[in-house]
Amino acid sequence: MPNFNMDPHKCPMPSQDPNVRNKNFEEVALGYTAEMAVNEAKRCIQCKNKPCQSGCPVGIDIPAFIHQVAEGNFEEAYQVIARDSSLPAVCGRVCPQENQCEGKCTRGIKGESVGIGRLERFVADWHRENTCEVPPRPQPNGHKVAIIGAGPSGLTAAGDLAKKGYDVTVYEALHVAGGVLMYGIPQFRLPKEIVQKEIDGLKDLGVKIETNMVIGKVLTVDELMGEMGYEGVYIASGAGLPNFMGIPGESLKGVYSANEYLTRVNLMKAYRSDSKTPIMHSHAVAVVGGGNVAMDAARCAKRLGAETVYIVYRRSMKELPARLEEVEHAQEEGIIFKTLCNPVEVLGDENGMVRGMRCVEMELGEPDASGRRRPIVKEGSDFVLEVDTMIMSIGTSPNPLIRSTTPGLETNRHGCIVTNGEDGLTSREGVYAGGDAVTGAATVILAMGAGKAAAKAMDEYIQNKNK
Repeated sequence: MPNFNMDPHKCPMPSQDPNVRNKNFEEVALGYTAEMAVNEAKRCIQCKNKPCQSGCPVGIDIPAFIHQVAEGNFEEAYQVIARDSSLPAVCGRVCPQENQCEGKCTRGIKGESVGIGRLERFVADWHRENTCEVPPRPQPNGHKVAIIGAGPSGLTAAGDLAKKGYDVTVYEALHVAGGVLMYGIPQFRLPKEIVQKEIDGLKDLGVKIETNMVIGKVLTVDELMGEMGYEGVYIASGAGLPNFMGIPGESLKGVYSANEYLTRVNLMKAYRSDSKTPIMHSHAVAVVGGGNVAMDAARCAKRLGAETVYIVYRRSMKELPARLEEVEHAQEEGIIFKTLCNPVEVLGDENGMVRGMRCVEMELGEPDASGRRRPIVKEGSDFVLEVDTMIMSIGTSPNPLIRSTTPGLETNRHGCIVTNGEDGLTSREGVYAGGDAVTGAATVILAMGAGKAAAKAMDEYIQNKNK
């Protein structure tokens, strides 16, 4: 009989103590040891029909890599993952595995699923720390493509196309590559040096990255496909335009979008004493929203020294869209959840600074179009939450710059680029799109899946065109 580990529970992930980590920006989860990884890998019973793989947006052969971990073959495990994922150290940390691969794990029927994400993280970290060899560059195929946006979707497409021999150039609007991986996800969840190492691996494949290149201003899509000679373009510009509620007082000093707040903290290192772009030190902070971005903003505010940090969400804890792990970590770190509560006005003092937030209590009615129960205001339930900072985390939309400078590019009423829904083909020949620019704000791994599908379609399009 195979040497399976039939423990119904995952091997626990070592992590910093909550009362220590909520005062620093070091990574919360410390990672498995080799012994832990092998022991957890042996919980996989190697199902022949591979249900876990069907839940992975980039199609990693999960049983194969876990088998290699169980045998102690960590580099071989990495090579299995690398066939399908350009960013394994990232995915192992931020993917919502519980709703994807682990959600389909057979071991989860009568216990906890195998810790697939934790094992992927271990393998990627082991490779980074133990392997110095740079893989040989693929043989050039004589064709070149442009990628707009160096976030997870664009980087995935770039990596897949580079492996096929394409001359790939990625155009990034910011001064560093990585997109939301750099500006949106905090250091304590995703260390930036790990993201940079993944990007360096793509450069080793021959991918060129041009930063400070705002497509629509510096260059247009027409210029890329015209005088610059690119045979295909993939638009992966994300959704960086923040949404606001439109309530009175949103223009007061001390009101941030989560995008601005997190960009200042993550990209500009506002938490450092020598930062050139400091952020206000708050005493009491309210973060409006219930997704992963809201959790990130609240946990950053706590680390920046706020005594009290609230998550203000209009539905109940049950409906929170954030990952359960992120919610639990926030609770452990002292974040206060004010659910069934919604702001209606931001209150200011004589200096135009935030002094509070008028809220109303909510109750849940019948389900709306999304299937979630619709929140309804309780009459006469007004109250004031005393805060000096308010962070809006209620979603983002694609920036209108590319669509406004690309004739014939079809978009919907939300400003998202319209594609055929299969491989990212837009209304413009040779122009593909994917990730948040198409779906609106979503997960890193779904954006990567879109980049992978688009890369495959672009390769087929260019090869067929040149027969």
